[in-house]
Amino acid sequence: MLVDRYGRKINYLRLAVTDRCNLRCFYCMPEEGLDWLARKELMTYEEMLQICSVMVKMGVEKIRITGGEPFVRKDFMSFLTNLSKLQGLEQITLTTNGVLTAPFVPELKKLGIKSVNLSLDTLDRNRFFAITRRDELPSVLETMEQLLHHDLEVKLNAVVMEGKNTDDILPLVELTKDAPVSVRFIEEMPFNGGGAHPETLKWDHFRILGAIQEKYPDIKKLPDPPHSTAYNYQIPGHKGSVGIIAAYTRSFCGTCNRIRLTPTGELKTCLYGPSVLNVKDLMRANTNEQGLQTALLEAISKKEKNGWEAEKNNTGLTSLSASMATIGG
Repeated sequence: MLVDRYGRKINYLRLAVTDRCNLRCFYCMPEEGLDWLARKELMTYEEMLQICSVMVKMGVEKIRITGGEPFVRKDFMSFLTNLSKLQGLEQITLTTNGVLTAPFVPELKKLGIKSVNLSLDTLDRNRFFAITRRDELPSVLETMEQLLHHDLEVKLNAVVMEGKNTDDILPLVELTKDAPVSVRFIEEMPFNGGGAHPETLKWDHFRILGAIQEKYPDIKKLPDPPHSTAYNYQIPGHKGSVGIIAAYTRSFCGTCNRIRLTPTGELKTCLYGPSVLNVKDLMRANTNEQGLQTALLEAISKKEKNGWEAEKNNTGLTSLSASMATIGG
């Protein structure tokens, strides 16, 4: 079983299927995009299924598919169909920007996908364009409507950014009044593909909560599920809930049960840490299943205690100049 040196059971894999994205969110990448990976550098779907199968046998119960944007990769739904057939895998979830997702929602429902994280930083069309550099808000809102119509759990992820979308905090919270959505506000992180990031975080989780409490002083704290990255709240009378993710201040690291695989097969035991193993290279060297298991056990046994320790150990080029599109959103 996958257990780190602190006794934490690792049962959650975040798998990025591509680095490519059809948006150009300024907090993730430069306006011109990134130097996209050549196809041969990416794991094939067959390789992804192989390593996922090995990890599920070792105790991974939940896989979240991320990118880049998963739906820009050709034949993504076929891969998702095959992944859903893995015996022992209890849950598949998705993170998507929603631009291309709406037509596939009925099929996601049939595959047993129960929860989708939808990136939505603003409800204002002009601000959406300013943040993403694309005029795609109507497509994203259509995806949200389709997900709700088909009774999928919807989590809306909004990165809170000084001078960009703080006026959207309350309008996004308002969505929870009549819809069973979880609106999650995320502290801005430094992974913007360019390295430029303010030294101090102006909107941390305390300030975000304070802004909500000014309008809703009766907001109540909810119990947080095990391994939750969000502090969860609910406004009395609202159908949905509000979450705040301290992604920059990293106050949830102590119970971490997650690992990441980048599109190139690099295993990361912490978002802020370096890659510790390349499983694609092992598979292409014809490493057998036992060899893969041994390599995974050794790598995960060294997982850092928290994000601060991981960042301190991350002296390579993959540190704070990286993009979430290449790390895995």
